[in-house]
Amino acid sequence: MREPHPLDDLDRLLLGLVQQDARRPLHELGDEVGLSPSAVQRRLTRLRRTGVIRAEVAVVAPEAVGAGLTSLVLVALADDDPEHHAAFRARMREEACVQQCYAVIGQWDYAVLLVTRDIAQNRELSRRLFVSDFGVRRYETFPSSGAVKSGLTLPIETG
Repeated sequence: MREPHPLDDLDRLLLGLVQQDARRPLHELGDEVGLSPSAVQRRLTRLRRTGVIRAEVAVVAPEAVGAGLTSLVLVALADDDPEHHAAFRARMREEACVQQCYAVIGQWDYAVLLVTRDIAQNRELSRRLFVSDFGVRRYETFPSSGAVKSGLTLPIETG
């Protein structure tokens, strides 16, 4: 984020609304928060410019594109040096099937969320990402049996 700007309650209300549907017209957003469409536009522009709003994306149904299996993979690296961690992180960022990757504290170093076509593709990808001489000591895969909740919306409290 660039120059931090304190968020007021109207900013927070707008952020909550655009997290649900970023395509809503300015006049609808304005009606909900009590601002004119031009005031809404100015606020959204500032929130984008300062990096509070990082991106506006389309959420695609996984089944529509053949991504039928979501798995959580816990990973422990063999070496704890910064170069191994940097290489692992770079590999995770480059792989399209890696949806999310978090450095974690405890017996594991990373929690990786993978989306693949099926278990066969998951195994092939896991071999490529976690076995093929990349400094991974061990990994454990937990295939999902179904989504209970999935999303990236953040809880935003107002005054």
